[in-house]
Amino acid sequence: MTAGDFSHTNRLAAATSPYLLQHQHNPVDWWQWGPEALAEAKASNRPILLSVGYAACHWCHVMAHESFEDEATAAVMNALFVNIKVDREERPDIDQIYMNALHLLGEQGGWPLTMFLTPAGEPVWGGTYFPKESKFGRPAFTDILREVSRLFREEPAKIEQNRAALLARLSETARPEGKVTIGLKELDAAAKRLGNAFDTGNGGLRGAPKFPQASLYEFLWRAGDRGGDTRFFDLVDFTLAHICEGGIYDHLGGGFARYSVDEYWLVPHFEKMLYDNAQLLDLLAAAWARSKNPLFRTRAAETVGWLQREMTNVNKAFCSSLDADSEGEEGKFYVWSLAEIRAILGADADYFALQYDVSDEGNFEGHNILNRLKHLPRNIGVEGGPAPDEDRLAMLRGKLLKERENRVRPGLDDKVLADWNGLTIAALVHAGTVFEEPEWVGIAQQAYDFIAKEMTRGDRLGHSWRDARLLLPGLASDFASMIRAALALNEATGDAAYLHQALVWQAALDRHYANPANGGYFLTANDAEGLVVRPAATNDDATPNPNSVAAENLVRLAALTGDDQWRARADTLLEGILATAQQNLFGHVALLNALDFRLRAAEIVCTGPEAEAFAREALKLPHLSRIVLRASSAEALPPSHPAQEKVKAVSGSAAFVCVGERCSLPVTEPGKIAAAVAAMA
Repeated sequence: MTAGDFSHTNRLAAATSPYLLQHQHNPVDWWQWGPEALAEAKASNRPILLSVGYAACHWCHVMAHESFEDEATAAVMNALFVNIKVDREERPDIDQIYMNALHLLGEQGGWPLTMFLTPAGEPVWGGTYFPKESKFGRPAFTDILREVSRLFREEPAKIEQNRAALLARLSETARPEGKVTIGLKELDAAAKRLGNAFDTGNGGLRGAPKFPQASLYEFLWRAGDRGGDTRFFDLVDFTLAHICEGGIYDHLGGGFARYSVDEYWLVPHFEKMLYDNAQLLDLLAAAWARSKNPLFRTRAAETVGWLQREMTNVNKAFCSSLDADSEGEEGKFYVWSLAEIRAILGADADYFALQYDVSDEGNFEGHNILNRLKHLPRNIGVEGGPAPDEDRLAMLRGKLLKERENRVRPGLDDKVLADWNGLTIAALVHAGTVFEEPEWVGIAQQAYDFIAKEMTRGDRLGHSWRDARLLLPGLASDFASMIRAALALNEATGDAAYLHQALVWQAALDRHYANPANGGYFLTANDAEGLVVRPAATNDDATPNPNSVAAENLVRLAALTGDDQWRARADTLLEGILATAQQNLFGHVALLNALDFRLRAAEIVCTGPEAEAFAREALKLPHLSRIVLRASSAEALPPSHPAQEKVKAVSGSAAFVCVGERCSLPVTEPGKIAAAVAAMA
């Protein structure tokens, strides 16, 4: 077939995804993923070119500008392929399948993801960004298009051989080979190995780029909590301090960028993702609960302010991301020149410049990224410099922020994702509780209410909402994260409605997503649109794997309901996936965190007329290692709850602390709960 056989029809104008809508005017004959696109590929006997990206992806924009907006390149694409564009945030199930396929082909993953598929949707080969013209030993995109098409036409046997081998590997289900034992000893050994890989001068893992890998830091924090070795806590606090003071943090508007391109946390890729900020807010709350570092409290408050100001829609739910680019230039919204600083701050400019690393020559391509890294200690355990005048700096930052509001803002991806909102809701609850900021819990409740009402149909969650249109059914990640959110709200408020909703969602998760092969969950529902394979990855991505989130949820459900079936479900899930985790422990670090929680979490039952006072004190403990249940009387507990008899035996108010299979004597003063937990641990 020739280019003339296919008239140009871009079908993305009907999409809800802001990312897809960015491509609605491309000369490429884009389809959205769906049965119609696959039918067209089969009918025309053309392979599929699948392009996966997301709105805040810088190199997605680059490839789009170079190739997808180019008439000549689009003509080749339209003639030789059925072209499908996917938003990875809206369809992470599709992304997971084909990103996994790319890894199996020995290629490095990332976005944009460019995959070539058979007309049936089976992956054959792919890559990420391809340049429009040949450079640095890489072939031009159109050369690749023509060669892949030629193979399909002239050497289909090679395609079939490659496809069959790839599908066989994709379809392999991880099954334990004998009993795998990973316990506290193994967790400690893994933590030591991870700690040895940390950068003791800058924090985080050694090298560049540096990602704010909250689950890894949590794993080290848990190691410190297990054995009392403060070196683990020091690594986490040191890393968080560099993230909080580096250029990866927006010192004027709040919020953290996706990652740092250098080893110093100075130069970010400037996009801001909801999920990164949720995970960092959660970790800042836990770290502050132990260290009381005022920097962590300040950054938490500023990040919540950013969420309210820039990421909350009219329905009080949270948007997905902010682009890196504005006016066609990455980071333009965020960087400054010394001349601009002087024009705005006048006599205070030199003081501000000294504090925030601003100079004539700049620290980033002739511009300045505000940061306070030079004021941090260069090594763990070393004291930093004298404290600046924070009130004065806050006033100066306010002036710059006001001026920055006049700039062209980066694009906002305003779709609401249930899973990312769930992570954010839980983080707001945890932070609001430990910092004693009830308003933050209220913000979380508003977002929760929107998702529970507008993104739920019966007992089923949807995944993505925009313009009153809901993408159904949701993913396992949506259920896991929203159950986590509901349980956090239940613990913080004592409102049984949240626990009830968590149980409803958990039942739906078990009914529609259960993976009997490993006791965990498929990403997609059993009644979702059919894909080549049903995604069942267990490793973490930029967010914790939903199996890991679900495992911790199940442990909490066991404690809060007193029904041990949930703990048994958690054990089945953990044991079923640990065989895979053993082969790649740090790819499953969130699961190891869930295992640590299963083995060591403090279950704190607060009872009697003053149960609320005891609960408030218990909630000050780091959420990573405690579960709080209120029971004003034995009658308030389920009949089968293991705390029943102890509650009945106590007159007045008290708290019971259980760690593992051991429980404490009644704690009769709220202020002694922390000491009781420490003694039990």
